[in-house]
Amino acid sequence: MLLNGLVVASYGKRYGVELEDGTELSCVTRGKKTDLACGDKVKVRLTGPGEGVVEQLEPRSSLLYRSNSFRSKMLAANVTQAVIVLATQPSFYEELLNRCLVACEAAGVKALIVLNKCDLDNANEAMLRLQDYAALGYNIQPLSARDNVAPLKPWLRGETSVLVGQSGMGKSTIVNALLPGKMVRTQEVSTVLDSGKHTTTAAHLYHLDAESKLIDSPGLQEFGLHHLNAEQLELAFVEFRPYLGKCRFNNCRHLKEPDCAIQAAVDAGDILPRRFACYQQLRQEIP
Repeated sequence: MLLNGLVVASYGKRYGVELEDGTELSCVTRGKKTDLACGDKVKVRLTGPGEGVVEQLEPRSSLLYRSNSFRSKMLAANVTQAVIVLATQPSFYEELLNRCLVACEAAGVKALIVLNKCDLDNANEAMLRLQDYAALGYNIQPLSARDNVAPLKPWLRGETSVLVGQSGMGKSTIVNALLPGKMVRTQEVSTVLDSGKHTTTAAHLYHLDAESKLIDSPGLQEFGLHHLNAEQLELAFVEFRPYLGKCRFNNCRHLKEPDCAIQAAVDAGDILPRRFACYQQLRQEIP
């Protein structure tokens, strides 16, 4: 007999699958398939006490993943929102933020940018860097998760959210604050290297309440987008959309072509040069 399940943990080749009665099984997949993500809805067959095998994957409403030229890494499935966690310290990489936003736009998942550790001295400077993203229509939520996680809660209500971001931004601290009984591991940031240390090595899904789920994903140091084609990439830059189709050439790549409407918008101050530079780098990565 097949049972309905929800993938709540991903450990490489093994998955935690929660059944409808709340029981959690340790499951494997048939053959060499390891293409499941936290949030996937599956059908499983019991193989022993607390053990099962995934027999069927249900259709997904969304899939957030990253890829390079060799392989892809799924972050979460069936999510409605990505919470991109940045921090005032260690310094966040704006390029990684842009890549996360592009992945969200391409996957049809809304994005919330959370600036954590706003109790630290350089919070105003970090917030200033994010105002350009607020102008693009992205929601920005300042936060100090160690002191008070309450400002984040309304954004999570009724959503299936995935926390994404580079290591050391405080994702595990946020989960601990939202679910104090879960005891998610945290680790101090290396101040010498100004970089975070990986604290979460597997993705986990948590139930905040009956209608709200939260997926904590491992810290990212890179976010490849090799799975996107040229059209998906240009559409994922929201500020490009009014100008698409207005270049002299139908196949304009917006790199060095003459009479490019995107380049003209940059020159006119309507598109940020650093966002355009990010697009151009990504466009050259596309096979």
